[in-house]
Amino acid sequence: MAALVAIVVAHDSAEMLPACLAALAAQHVPAIVVDNASRDASVAVAEAAGARVIRNTRNQGYGRANNRGVRAAEAAEHVLIVNPDVVLRPGAATALLDAARAWPDAGLLAPRLVEADGRFFYQARSLLAPYLTNPGGRRALPQGDACAPFLSGACLMIPRALFLDLGGFDENIFLFYEDDDLCRRLAESGRALVHVHGAEALHGRGRSSAAEPGRVFRSRWHQSWSRAYVSRKYGLPDPSLAALMSNLPKALLSALVLRRAGLERYGGSAAGALAFLRGRTALGREGLT
Repeated sequence: MAALVAIVVAHDSAEMLPACLAALAAQHVPAIVVDNASRDASVAVAEAAGARVIRNTRNQGYGRANNRGVRAAEAAEHVLIVNPDVVLRPGAATALLDAARAWPDAGLLAPRLVEADGRFFYQARSLLAPYLTNPGGRRALPQGDACAPFLSGACLMIPRALFLDLGGFDENIFLFYEDDDLCRRLAESGRALVHVHGAEALHGRGRSSAAEPGRVFRSRWHQSWSRAYVSRKYGLPDPSLAALMSNLPKALLSALVLRRAGLERYGGSAAGALAFLRGRTALGREGLT
């Protein structure tokens, strides 16, 4: 059994995959690339790097594609869910596995994420952790291994059996808040979420997929819809009406002054909120069942 297998979901990720896969290979971590119907050379790049490639004939979304990859990693004790724009620094994989042995009650473990500008990414709160006494999200950066309320889905390590027992990522979500939801379910199961300070990864946030027309609108649509979905799932106040009322005037103003960026951003958020209020699903929007 392999101690660790990486799952990398790609969608038009040819530019970012080489560095991501090279870093994994350098640390002897085999990779499974689940390609979400890329239109660029993502599949060829992944195969050239020696990764096993699973091809989806259409974009299945982040969670569903990761679930498929984890199911395929039959020989893995742990799986490392890693975005194409994440590059593990030398020794990170070993540090994560060492931490798993040191903290056997951990359900999820994540490396220290360093942004392109050198900043240390650490999220001090989560929508789905309302029980925390830090509503303002005041950041107190850990200086060593630490339990966390939330770990970013950009890079997560979890025992494969545990991931499957939990049902994996919620497949009703196409994009956004899958990691919050998984963290909440793990916390409720009594498992710890551990930030592993000695494992470092470089994160080019938002660069996993190449830019394309309409991408911002689509992204904001799913972000708005998914926020409402997970809020309802955990009995939190529905944010949809407030999101609609906040974003619709801004979208109309952007249209009036011919500001395309604002129209996509605010229009996407308003449309996602309205879709949720009308009972539409994220999968339905994408033509998935």
